[in-house]
Amino acid sequence: MELTGAQILLECLKEQGVDTVFGYPGGTILDVYDSLYQTPEIHHYLVSHEQGAAHAADGYARSTGKVGVCFATSGPGCTNLTTGIATAYMDSSPIVAITCNVSENLLGKDSFQEVDITGITMPITKWNYMVRDVSELADVVREAFLVARSGRPGPVLIDIAKNVTQERYGYTYLPVGEHRRHGRLGSLTSRPTDGLHIPEPDHGDVDILVEMLQVAKKPLLVCGGGVVRSRAHKEFNHFANLVDAPVAITLMGAGGFNGRDPLTTGMIGMHGSQASNMAVDNCDLLVAFGCRFSDRVALAPKTFASQAAIVQVDVDRSEINKNVQTTHHIIGDARRVLELLNERLEQQHHDEWKKFVFSFPTETEYDEGGDHLTPKQISEVIARKCPTDTIVSTDVGQHQMWVAQHFHYEYPGQLLTSGGFGTMGFGLGAAIGAQVGNPDKRVIHVTGDGSFRMNCNELATEQHYGLPIITFIYDNAVLGMVRQWQTLIYGKRYSETTLDRPPDWVKLAEAYGLEGRRVSTVSELEDALDDALACGHGYVIDCVIDHNEMVRPMVPGGQHITNFLAV
Repeated sequence: MELTGAQILLECLKEQGVDTVFGYPGGTILDVYDSLYQTPEIHHYLVSHEQGAAHAADGYARSTGKVGVCFATSGPGCTNLTTGIATAYMDSSPIVAITCNVSENLLGKDSFQEVDITGITMPITKWNYMVRDVSELADVVREAFLVARSGRPGPVLIDIAKNVTQERYGYTYLPVGEHRRHGRLGSLTSRPTDGLHIPEPDHGDVDILVEMLQVAKKPLLVCGGGVVRSRAHKEFNHFANLVDAPVAITLMGAGGFNGRDPLTTGMIGMHGSQASNMAVDNCDLLVAFGCRFSDRVALAPKTFASQAAIVQVDVDRSEINKNVQTTHHIIGDARRVLELLNERLEQQHHDEWKKFVFSFPTETEYDEGGDHLTPKQISEVIARKCPTDTIVSTDVGQHQMWVAQHFHYEYPGQLLTSGGFGTMGFGLGAAIGAQVGNPDKRVIHVTGDGSFRMNCNELATEQHYGLPIITFIYDNAVLGMVRQWQTLIYGKRYSETTLDRPPDWVKLAEAYGLEGRRVSTVSELEDALDDALACGHGYVIDCVIDHNEMVRPMVPGGQHITNFLAV
């Protein structure tokens, strides 16, 4: 049948099973929105800002395992997506951003709201493409979803000239199982080693790792984001218990291994637990799954796990030996590699090694507060009163580390946080996407007063769609993490990190049609949370904490992993 380009786009989205889109309309994308108006199968969520749309699509993707989708118009509309796209790229989250540009006859003429968004996003997308011919639109959309979800997942952007959305062309339904590459990737693929189909891991490489595990006396496992992305938590849990080895978890690996499991040593790296970091420094074999050894994990690459043979398992060959030199590696999807390992391994025991590792604390103890709450108290109240399967979305800063340290995640997609890009303002949009994608689960948003002021405008989206998201603000009236560095490293010169200014968060919540409460004691927090859980709509809880509170422990960048600062 013959359809307009806009209609073809929406039909292709339906082919992919897309029923949810986050976006913001504008001039060049009007034909798409006009067709969307007549497509009840796809539910559109109007955000307050395009950045919120990208973060919502990202949160939807991370929490559901599906591809998230967002729309934006040309010019500032699509450039507003870039922070969200970069966030998804750094954390390997599959989203498809669909933008529209000026008509082809206006390209290159500095037309109103014209911008080269494919050029801008080339370094932060797995693939992008500009559609100038309606005849290729369906193939491009199908290829975009294939690229986004295959191999190492990541964001893809399609930019469509406005005339393409208006022109008519024949469309024939094609099942997802028959979608194939059409050769358009070319040099635009910024991660050429990702591939679209994950190769079977080399069984010989797997056998070598089995032999290394059999002779190791002090093995340590690292659960990275690749375990979460491949939904390999069950396989990893079985593997860890077979090896009987301590498990350190990266920020992006939260939920890949149960945080309450007795083998868990807690987070690893700059703000990792003493147990995790001491295990790294003393192990004789370190096996990392889906971990790229970033500078927040391997702070000093040359001395990282210096007594150990290091094995890296990753789906992306370009990550091997990029940051840390390995003894052995396996290229493959974490889930498939773990299946092969579990078939070959017999039960092992490392009681003495575990006794040594767990003689160190797996999380930090914090003193009780006086006229303010402590991070641990807030976390304990949330953990006690919220369901254990609650999805937690965070922004970036001290609160992010406290939530990573003191909450215990049980499944992939339970913690939504910006790891690689460190995006303040990520949390609320991501929480919206997660709540839309998981309507039967409780979703909470944990933020700081610095992060929240960046994208608090999405409270309007939360209110309009009746999303019962609870926001907890760790309110210390400062940019906490930056101030912590100023305290410890910059001689207490607090340059531009004091936030002694509006807004009043409770009044802001009320202005958006929500409820809010400011709390400074455990009993006040408990009462406020009871109200929030029962009210059935969005709620903001402003938690007063001391401005001198710090994340502990802390290892400065570039230092040996056990060089904990006296914090």
